[in-house]
Amino acid sequence: MAPAQKIVIIGPAHPIRGGLAAFNERLARELIAQGHDVEIHTFSFQYPSFMFPGKEQYTSAPAPQGLRIKRSVHSLNPLNWRKTGLAIRRQRPDRVIIAFWIPLMAMSLGSLARLIRKNGHTRITGLVHNLIPHEKRPGDAFLTKYFVNSCDNFITLSREVLSDIRKLTDKPAVYAPHPVYDSFGDALPAPEARQKLGWDANGKYLLFFGFIRHYKGLDLLLEAMRDPRIRAINNLQLVVAGEFYEDRKKYEPLLGPNVTLVSDFIPDADVRYYFSAADLVVQPYRTATQSGISQMAYHFGIPMLVTNVGGLPEIVPDGKAGYVVTPDATAIADGILRFLAQPAGTFTEFIRSQQQLYSWGHFVKTLGTLQ
Repeated sequence: MAPAQKIVIIGPAHPIRGGLAAFNERLARELIAQGHDVEIHTFSFQYPSFMFPGKEQYTSAPAPQGLRIKRSVHSLNPLNWRKTGLAIRRQRPDRVIIAFWIPLMAMSLGSLARLIRKNGHTRITGLVHNLIPHEKRPGDAFLTKYFVNSCDNFITLSREVLSDIRKLTDKPAVYAPHPVYDSFGDALPAPEARQKLGWDANGKYLLFFGFIRHYKGLDLLLEAMRDPRIRAINNLQLVVAGEFYEDRKKYEPLLGPNVTLVSDFIPDADVRYYFSAADLVVQPYRTATQSGISQMAYHFGIPMLVTNVGGLPEIVPDGKAGYVVTPDATAIADGILRFLAQPAGTFTEFIRSQQQLYSWGHFVKTLGTLQ
């Protein structure tokens, strides 16, 4: 993206926690590194407490250094949309990048876009993580179209989402793979990471990481861990590291001695220990578009077992970065056994070769093709 531009990113950022905030902050750093003037407008109010499925929306960690972040957007207040939209419009940024992931946010984000673009100068780019929600609600289609119609162009993180956009509009749209999450620190030697977490140095560890909802298929993975072939492996352990976004009671009957549950949000400072200590990251999703978890695994050099849904097979080619299976407990167990039968380091060379494709520089270069 050249020459240097004045860019505003609208979406979650500190003190909001989670993958979307991490994405926006890392994107801002890459844009700044390439000479752009960048400011993030995050939410002063994101979800009402009764609509947020997790324990806590906000982090107590200090604000990231070197980023300008304003808590200016109230997701449910039209008066705020007007105030914030007019303020950004007067700044006349060259580009506004708006993160979109759920129809609930469409009215606030779409209204901001409409106000800002009236200055006749600013181009609005929709950064679409997900267009069709995993858990559908009445009104989703109307809200999604409202946001889509407010943008000038789009960048998606999977070809599936790009296809979804093509069904709604012929505006310019491009696909760039989700970049690696390299903001959690470098990989550590597995023995060091395991010592930090108190894991067995000689064990084999599978990792399910991230928040827990039905579409992510944790129950399928827990069923796979009950497979007699899996249970017969004495030193194999599944670690579930993530916060429940639904009732955990339905999962409890599936827990066994080969499952360790860390049912909390994992602080950014601890992420690298979990990935560095794991042998295999498992994503048993029922539905998906793309996943930041895969890109975290790429960054830490860990192979993956994913299901053949959405854009996951694009990111994890079968037999190269890991294995792709159907979203079925037996197939997942088969995939785990197939992985364990391979020599250590089987996937290392390919994973390293892909890291440049999933660089933030590549993502920003693709973004720059949108005019």
